[in-house]
Amino acid sequence: MVKKTVVVMQGDQTGQELLDESLRVLQPDVIGIEINFETYDLSLENRRNTKNEIVHQAARAMKKHGFGIKAATITPEEKGDVGSPNAILRKEIDGKVIVRTGRRIPGIRPVAGAYSPISVVRMAVGDAYGAKEWREGEGLNEQAYRTETIDRKTCRAVAEFSFRHAQKINAKVFGGPKYTVSPVYEGMLKEEMDAASKKYPTVKYEPQLIDATYALLLSSAGDAMVIPALNRDGDCLSDMVLQMFGSIAGAESVLLGFDQEFNTETVMVEAPHGTAPALFGKNIANPMAMILANASLLTYFNDPKAHMASRAIYEATIEAVSGGIRTSDLGGSATTSEFVDAVIEKIKTKLDVWATMQSF
Repeated sequence: MVKKTVVVMQGDQTGQELLDESLRVLQPDVIGIEINFETYDLSLENRRNTKNEIVHQAARAMKKHGFGIKAATITPEEKGDVGSPNAILRKEIDGKVIVRTGRRIPGIRPVAGAYSPISVVRMAVGDAYGAKEWREGEGLNEQAYRTETIDRKTCRAVAEFSFRHAQKINAKVFGGPKYTVSPVYEGMLKEEMDAASKKYPTVKYEPQLIDATYALLLSSAGDAMVIPALNRDGDCLSDMVLQMFGSIAGAESVLLGFDQEFNTETVMVEAPHGTAPALFGKNIANPMAMILANASLLTYFNDPKAHMASRAIYEATIEAVSGGIRTSDLGGSATTSEFVDAVIEKIKTKLDVWATMQSF
């Protein structure tokens, strides 16, 4: 295996603590793989000190090496401040798709009987985010305006990845935009979904309007699903889907950039949750999302050894929870570091056993 370089983007508060803990899982004495880590400090203080230049540097490095792991960061609300680093990173690596997958957490009761995995494939750019906004008029006659745009290339990336992902995990493509109300704007994504369904005839396809999608998710467990979504819809939908399975801290978030044939070119993984300032310094936050993010990244190395390590991390994490090793948000008493210790022990055992079995 050619040694990969992974860009590590440090963050703020509990986000940084969870990053540090999760990186313990990727050490060579744990997974048997040497990875070169190139670190960039994306803490709020350093982003302010460098006027976001550090974010641009990290993005260029990711574009060069193809892989990145990011800690949760603070986005200041004050106008004129450094803003969100995620917006810069997505733009510079030409990230088109954000994937978040809700899955059963053993021993944790899901909402609405959700059982099979649900992946939300969200448009990573455009739509409501980055739109220009303004107001005109005064008093009760004041009106607010916003310009929103989507482009066909991004819609195609969302649709194409959705069907490829559904084919890979044996799921159906479900849901979609409100194309009946907005046939020109939201209809563009629906057109690409319909076109992709013809390219992948073996993938079950059940298009639904976004409001029906929400309702149906809460009324039945259903099959494994992949849900393509506009940026704003996907943002709301993914948070709800992850919480349906018990915790937003129980799944990873993956940002993907593609080449001209929509093959994955750049991957950035992170936890979908924020910096959790109330948990900072207490060693009680749930590290599952960051650990699973690292496992997900390994699958994009396109190497059998990395794939085996990824599987070991996924299984070890879920088994730790199943065995009663849980942080407080999942009803347990394990500390962050205790949970990671347990996962590491299970990973090592699995890889040792699997290596032994290969000799038979």
